[in-house]
Amino acid sequence: MASDELDALMEKIIEKIKKCYDPEIPVNIYDLGLIYEINLDEQSAADIKMTLTSPLCPVAQSLPEEVRQKVLEVDGIEKADVQIVWDPPWSWDLMSDEARLQMGMM
Repeated sequence: MASDELDALMEKIIEKIKKCYDPEIPVNIYDLGLIYEINLDEQSAADIKMTLTSPLCPVAQSLPEEVRQKVLEVDGIEKADVQIVWDPPWSWDLMSDEARLQMGMM
């Protein structure tokens, strides 16, 4: 797959992930900084590393599956794997400027 095709696919994946929200914070999980890494391979598989705002997050079981399902909606993605990681721990510093503005932190 050509570099520009991978870039376009990555943009579509991010667009889908931005439809997932943390239930306690009214900001999408991408801008919240919960998505640490998105990797695509030549077999149209997406590997996503994400975290949660807290290990006690009430959607710890359902949110990764929601992300996986959203990514599978992207044309061209055949497989998606979402892994929860705790290192580095999430902090408010990981939020995008857009999220900070939305939260009234700017």
